[in-house]
Amino acid sequence: MDPDLTLIFGFILTIVSLAMMTGILIHRSQIRTDERKLELEAQVEQAKADQARFGNGDYSKMEERVRVLERIATDSNHALAAQIDELRALDAVEDKRETAS
Repeated sequence: MDPDLTLIFGFILTIVSLAMMTGILIHRSQIRTDERKLELEAQVEQAKADQARFGNGDYSKMEERVRVLERIATDSNHALAAQIDELRALDAVEDKRETAS
């Protein structure tokens, strides 16, 4: 075999192996980036779901309290103390529900 041909073959083999190593490193980096992106998207979706769940719950609690307060203010047939006790009982039930969750 010609020595020049061996030198050229060795040079080409070295270049190809370097190119393959570079490709492998780039591919691994891309895989890590994609995995991280998926994790972040999952965290964003979880945060949105939590926000929607807690946001709707807070709204419904506030709405219920406003309704009770409206009844207290407009309904003269019931005693004010009974209505206040009802509110306290409602708060106690909601606190138990939140701690159970």
